[in-house]
Amino acid sequence: MSSVARARWIGFQTILLREFGRILRIWGQTIVPSAVTATLYFVIFGSLIGSRIGTMGGFDYMQYIAPGLIMMAVITNAYANTVSSFFGAKFQRFLEEISVSPLPNWLIVLGYAGGGVLRGLLVGGVVTLVSLAFTHLPVQHPVITLVAVLLTAIIFALAGFINAVFAKNFDQVNWIPSFVLTPLTYFGGVFYSIQLLPEWAQKLSLANPILHMVNAFRYGFLGKSDVDVGLAFGIMGLSAVALFGVAVVLMNRGTGLRD
Repeated sequence: MSSVARARWIGFQTILLREFGRILRIWGQTIVPSAVTATLYFVIFGSLIGSRIGTMGGFDYMQYIAPGLIMMAVITNAYANTVSSFFGAKFQRFLEEISVSPLPNWLIVLGYAGGGVLRGLLVGGVVTLVSLAFTHLPVQHPVITLVAVLLTAIIFALAGFINAVFAKNFDQVNWIPSFVLTPLTYFGGVFYSIQLLPEWAQKLSLANPILHMVNAFRYGFLGKSDVDVGLAFGIMGLSAVALFGVAVVLMNRGTGLRD
């Protein structure tokens, strides 16, 4: 390995280790809230409301919503980690030190996005354990399950990075999660099958990319999906590549970094 490649690898590892250490250091903010929220969802929606709903898509309601709740935690945490960490680097003015390092911009993007992916998968694992305390969760297609959750974490970690690039204050960091991410997630088939909706609403729901992600993940567990799984993976793959390209271009242009 050349000296340049070694320096880049060390720099990439440093960003990842810093992000991982940050996640563990403030575990009360990064891990516990999602576990508590998932528990509340299972108690309220699963036990109290689910007993009246009965089955959904041929499965017990609590079993049906479990993959959606896991995916919701992955989406929220992958996004939140990257947007808060990279904006913090801008706000605290230590991003300049990274910018003048021998790390190319694409590797900086990978490092911060990797931190978001780590948090998303870590919290997703914790919520999975919470789910198993309430319901049996079989895994029909392990590879599909793993690839779906990994691609989703990558997509929203990169989306969080782009949000952080443009954000000029902490309010702008919270706009997208509050007014875009949360509505799309709740309308993304986490708590219901779109087969319950009128035809026009089903067609409208198909425009929601989170619906495809949640259903691909649910298919991995239960073998049940409201969308074409192949199409879902196509959307996820193209989204990941496109968002990575946009993030690198923004970094190369210095967008939002010189304000």
